[in-house]
Amino acid sequence: MTPYLDMIGLVTTDMARTLAFYRRLGLAIPADAEQNPHVEVTLPGGLRLAWDDVAVARSIDPDWAPPVGSPRAALAFRCTEPAEVDSWYAELTAAGGNGHRPPWDAPWGQRYAILHDPDGNAVDLFAPTPTPDS
Repeated sequence: MTPYLDMIGLVTTDMARTLAFYRRLGLAIPADAEQNPHVEVTLPGGLRLAWDDVAVARSIDPDWAPPVGSPRAALAFRCTEPAEVDSWYAELTAAGGNGHRPPWDAPWGQRYAILHDPDGNAVDLFAPTPTPDS
């Protein structure tokens, strides 16, 4: 049997702040989940997204240290339309999210924006831009 991608795990230094960020993006994270050192949600399609606090990460790997430099991975959230990218970016940055690159029309045919979650992980927002034929 071939392994399949089942979960994406992120380490957080502030569980409450991180979960508030992802709740604002619409993820159904249980109430009071921030009291736990490990939190996970099942996304549409069955993929799971999980957060562990630093103590859990170090219990798994005593040599664990937070990554440095640019984010090495990004979670990309598809929006319905280009204006929604702008709206979500404005809402998340107004709520204290770290805006990295404001919305722009990317040459690959998408409205795109980049934020960082409270732990510096890249969170991309995107929506297809209408083509001249649509």
